[in-house]
Amino acid sequence: MKSQEAIREDEERIRQLVRALPDDKRLQFFKQAEQELKDPDTYAVLNYLFIAGLHHFYLGKALRGTINLCLFITGTIMLFIGLAGTGLLLIIAITVVELRDLFNSQSVVQDYNNEAMEKIYHAVSQDE
Repeated sequence: MKSQEAIREDEERIRQLVRALPDDKRLQFFKQAEQELKDPDTYAVLNYLFIAGLHHFYLGKALRGTINLCLFITGTIMLFIGLAGTGLLLIIAITVVELRDLFNSQSVVQDYNNEAMEKIYHAVSQDE
């Protein structure tokens, strides 16, 4: 994961690029950005629910979300079929891994939004 400083620098660089766009292109950029940018609080809430994987789906990372969700469901099923220790360990392992994303939700989403804004910028600036 990028450092918070690198993420801020990326955001400022993109803002400067957008400021240089003609008015009509800038308006187009902001309309698209409004639809595609994600909210860090929503991401954090989805992660906080500990139904592992939902926050990955929110950012469009379906493979990682599916893996986390399947592992979480497997661990939950194990709790009820006589493999409680293994199931609990699996759920704890997923939780520990996902805690990093929870505590860094602001940075994770800001980095995602920077990537989205950069794609939108390139699409809008190339669109003649």
